[in-house]
Amino acid sequence: MIPKTTPRIARILAVGLGIAAVGLAGTWRAGVFGLRGIATPPRNALHVLQPYRVAGTWVFDDPAVGLVREPFVAGVPEMIDAMVADIPTAIHGFRLLVSETPFPGHQRRLDWLRGDMGGNYYRMDDPPLDGWLCPAMFRYYAEPPKTLYIQVAAIAGP
Repeated sequence: MIPKTTPRIARILAVGLGIAAVGLAGTWRAGVFGLRGIATPPRNALHVLQPYRVAGTWVFDDPAVGLVREPFVAGVPEMIDAMVADIPTAIHGFRLLVSETPFPGHQRRLDWLRGDMGGNYYRMDDPPLDGWLCPAMFRYYAEPPKTLYIQVAAIAGP
């Protein structure tokens, strides 16, 4: 025999599950869970990276988003070479500021061309070069920015 309280318990459970589902859906829409299974990218206006050379290419570490020796590939090393041509110590590390909005002192502008293989191609005008930013970009941006503004600088000595 089923106790008379069962319909009441069932209603309470149904309401509770409904509230949980609505809350989870709202959280999903708010972007707490990223499409790639990671937390929402940081909302910083400027991102600071410190690329350096390893095995003939530029890489960077960012433990805050789980990246170690993340390589720049497919045209981006050539872009970086052009940007740091006046920084003799760049191979040991330099400061790279990146933003999707212009900021005082930015030196280069990269314009989005197209998505491809999970990453995105960008074009730099001076000198005219195209490069592919891999899916690691989504650790910083939920959607590929239409424009990226860049500044490079030497890192002060010890």
